[in-house]
Amino acid sequence: MRIDIATLFPEMCETVLNESIIGRARKKGILELYTHNIRDYTMDKHRRVDDTPYGGGMGMLMQAEPIYCCYQDIVQKSGNTPHVIYMSPQGKPLTQKKAIQLSQQEHLLLICGHYEGVDERIIEEIVDEEISIGDYVLTGGELSALVLVDCVGRLQEGVLSSSECFEEESHFNGLLEYPQYTRPPVWHEKQVPEVLLSGHHANIAKWRREMSLLRTLKKRPDMLDSADLTENDLKFLKNCKNKEV
Repeated sequence: MRIDIATLFPEMCETVLNESIIGRARKKGILELYTHNIRDYTMDKHRRVDDTPYGGGMGMLMQAEPIYCCYQDIVQKSGNTPHVIYMSPQGKPLTQKKAIQLSQQEHLLLICGHYEGVDERIIEEIVDEEISIGDYVLTGGELSALVLVDCVGRLQEGVLSSSECFEEESHFNGLLEYPQYTRPPVWHEKQVPEVLLSGHHANIAKWRREMSLLRTLKKRPDMLDSADLTENDLKFLKNCKNKEV
């Protein structure tokens, strides 16, 4: 998978992209990650990328032409047309479901806005969708772009040791993840649940499923409306509600 990031702060992005799991996947060639400085595509000797908005108002607005020239350069050098995402607080929320969808794309281009955003015409011209990582505003799109790269990149084959690493995580199957424990078996007088020490795989799987259901019921009951639940799941949840667990 290839992901390009069009930004005013490529060094900021590179620092994160070269670290941890994503950094290792990048070095192995599993992920192709490129950053592009939008200032390199200006015709202005001062490398200016912003101007005052028509109609007045506070702040500056990023111009369409440098972003478009950056986009054209990426298309030419990559040999294909990327799926273009503008990181924006007005976009649709980034969810695990959306991340899975995006992970099927061969090539993504993430555009990071700054100041008061970007000229609307560049959104109309090249952007396929706008995505937000939350209902708040950041100083720029870099942090949200890096979140998206991490969220989508880790789903690529070979990035994690096994698909099980993310298939049992919170949100992947519509539920929150079950509690997990490691050595020692007793810590601060708190005991690891006996079932996890039993070696009985069927009982462990049943316990984990029930704990996922219980956690979701307690912390994010709204998620249960869209989760894929079995009859046993529904019976368990009903019993929990009756007991007010």
